[in-house]
Amino acid sequence: MNMLSASPAESRPSRRVIDAPTRALHWLLAFSFTGAYLSAESERWHLLHITLGYTVLGLVAARLLLGLLGPKRNRLSAWFAKLRGLPQQLRAWPQGRGNLLASYQGLNTLAVVSILGFALLAALSGLSLEQAWWGDALEDAHELLGNAALAVVLAHLGLIAGVSLLRRHNHAGLMISGRTPGAGPDLVKQNLAPLALLIMAAVAAFWLWQWQSAPTVTPLRDGSAALARDHDDED
Repeated sequence: MNMLSASPAESRPSRRVIDAPTRALHWLLAFSFTGAYLSAESERWHLLHITLGYTVLGLVAARLLLGLLGPKRNRLSAWFAKLRGLPQQLRAWPQGRGNLLASYQGLNTLAVVSILGFALLAALSGLSLEQAWWGDALEDAHELLGNAALAVVLAHLGLIAGVSLLRRHNHAGLMISGRTPGAGPDLVKQNLAPLALLIMAAVAAFWLWQWQSAPTVTPLRDGSAALARDHDDED
């Protein structure tokens, strides 16, 4: 028996449509935003919230940079093309001429752009609060932006689940494998795996630096905790 022979599933033709850096940024942003949102109301996890908020800011900036310099299919110009075609698709449905895949791509692109926008504004407002640039004036706006981002994320997930059921095709799997079933050339020529590894290493290094530089938590007699200072208190 030839142990190197491919299974039927492995021999199915597929095409690469999403490169590795785009997928890495997607999952890192999803994890960081989720962690930041869940830790937002906790004093105990405040440092984690701040760290993940900074991470979101850096990841959104990296995604926009990749959208300017990355593979043509995943550039910002491709997003704008899908958004320009969305109104036409929405008008076509009442006339019975709507295209499910094209409409999904337009709506999903709108969701992605909205998520990045809300996440960027939430991270910037959080940075302003942490640095006390505007006092507490942005606190309500920061919370509102976080909730808006979450609402669009949920709509994004619902959209993916709905179109996957209607088309009987796992659209969520594209962001895991980067490939879609079908014969033909790869729509994204290079996977750029080294760049994805570099992004993940940079995020891991930042998290490690934040953890090592975090102040020590000292338990108090009343059961609360205090942050140890790196210098003596002044009289």
